[in-house]
Amino acid sequence: MYKRQEHTGAGADFTGWLDLPERMQSGELKQILAAASRIRGRSQALVVVGIGGSYLGAKGALELLRPRPQPGDPKILFAGNSLSPDALMHLLEELGDLDFDLNVVSKSGTTLEPALAFRIFRDLLIKKYGKDGAKDHIFATTDKAKGTLKSLSDTEGYETFVVPDDVGGRYSVLTAVGLLPIAVAGCDIEALMAGAAEAQKELTADFDNNDCYKYAAPVSYTHLRAHETAAN
Repeated sequence: MYKRQEHTGAGADFTGWLDLPERMQSGELKQILAAASRIRGRSQALVVVGIGGSYLGAKGALELLRPRPQPGDPKILFAGNSLSPDALMHLLEELGDLDFDLNVVSKSGTTLEPALAFRIFRDLLIKKYGKDGAKDHIFATTDKAKGTLKSLSDTEGYETFVVPDDVGGRYSVLTAVGLLPIAVAGCDIEALMAGAAEAQKELTADFDNNDCYKYAAPVSYTHLRAHETAAN
């Protein structure tokens, strides 16, 4: 437990999620809020293109926090998580002729499913707003310095957000990966991150003052004893 808090031991390279509440508040949070405000002010939908952790955190958070959109909230539509033509056609039908923005989420930009979906929705934006106008409607959440999507974004002038190197996809909901769609949906991500910061303080306390550690210790001990009994 303490190795995890100190970012040491096995898997330490991917424990950046432990510090996300404070890192985001002093990092990209203002940029995310500004982008979300622009999207909410001009569009009726946001299409989030991603697969696995690149969309599931945001989808789960919205099902919890915003299960029913309020009047004026853009639709949040998820694409690029399968190769199903039926799912794609259903999404296109739901999107219809709505004004929309596109958020493509990919560390590399080369994963097949989101790469194909991105091209489809980028072409729709170009037909709708023209090539120059479409650029302002595309947001890329990707690597900070390298990769196909980062290079394309720099060339085309898309606004970018960062997928941190030390945060795995399954833990990325409190980065721009999850926060941008959540903010566009109308949730208060400043309050969300303030709550996460409070939880960070409470859940990194020493053993005597940490309820999670107290719960985990007897559970872990019980499992260990069960394995020892089975082995004998």
